[in-house]
Amino acid sequence: MTADKSPSPGRLVIISGPSGAGKSTVVRGILEKSQLPLKLSVSATTRAPRPGETDRLDYHFITRDEFARRREAGDFLEWKEVHSRGDWYGTLRKTVEEGLTAGLWVVLEIDVEGTLSVLDDYPSAITIFIHSGSVEELERRLRHRATENEENLQLRLAAAKRELEFKDKYKYKVINHDRDTAVREVCEILNREAR
Repeated sequence: MTADKSPSPGRLVIISGPSGAGKSTVVRGILEKSQLPLKLSVSATTRAPRPGETDRLDYHFITRDEFARRREAGDFLEWKEVHSRGDWYGTLRKTVEEGLTAGLWVVLEIDVEGTLSVLDDYPSAITIFIHSGSVEELERRLRHRATENEENLQLRLAAAKRELEFKDKYKYKVINHDRDTAVREVCEILNREAR
């Protein structure tokens, strides 16, 4: 009789936070530092690739028609039109399921609304909310980035205030004052969850 070689089931990790809180930087850090079998779920989007972006590595770049067809077919765990620009983003159900079946810890970097949708299917997901500590600090960071005009900056701040109202829906909250400290704290959370 041979031992079963199938991998242990994976875990779903959801990381959210307002724009400017540094969640993408923290996610990159935990992917580099964690000893767990983490895999970032690549989202689908209808927006055009930016210079240097690669299809299936940065995003699955698809047309609006294909996005709508796949949404109707139930291919997405969650989806959203971002900032009313007409561009859609979504998490592909198949990507998540294949990763979990392979024993990977699939990381979703999604917004609060997306998290609530995904939790309907995966209520035991590990949820982590990354934030800057205050709306004032968030505004300072967004202004320092200087990537937004005033109108877009105000839209992002309004969205951030709405998202902060949901932070208590997350099991863990991490204040990102310093990238390395936040990465270490998230890695410690994941290690505790692995025990």
